[in-house]
Amino acid sequence: MRRIGLFLVSMVIWYLLAWPYNFQTQTMDWQIFIAGIVFSILASILFVEVFTKYPHKLFAPVRYFWALCYLPVLFFYMLIANFDVVYRVIHPKMPIRPGIVKVKTRLKSESGRTALANSITLTPGTLSVDITDSGYLYIHWINIKNTDVEGASKQIVARFEPLLEKIFD
Repeated sequence: MRRIGLFLVSMVIWYLLAWPYNFQTQTMDWQIFIAGIVFSILASILFVEVFTKYPHKLFAPVRYFWALCYLPVLFFYMLIANFDVVYRVIHPKMPIRPGIVKVKTRLKSESGRTALANSITLTPGTLSVDITDSGYLYIHWINIKNTDVEGASKQIVARFEPLLEKIFD
């Protein structure tokens, strides 16, 4: 099942990037079409272990809806964090209190935790350092406001977690 899911995803991506059909002449470029099949088969054989453990989740349209909803949220918090870092750079006393905090996440899947860690890293002023199997993330924060796990989790993780749960868990 995982190989079939990876094959289908690879085929869709290949054909969206290569687009073997020419609408003007109404002809198919069979070399690109066959190459897509061959490379999708190779990808499904070679990279199945890196692919998701539950490929049936890829075919749930509601996940794509929540992913589209997540992008503006991510970009909004990236913008706010950029302004915060710019303020700290141009402020005469440079008000920073850097350090590493431990935060807790409710996300169960590895993909969800990875997406959360990447989202945190993409917002300036924070950097994901480590993820544990028990659901803890270690985050380097430019200006620590809370040192306890609960408070830091509310400020860093809570903004992304609800939507990521709908997408990945």
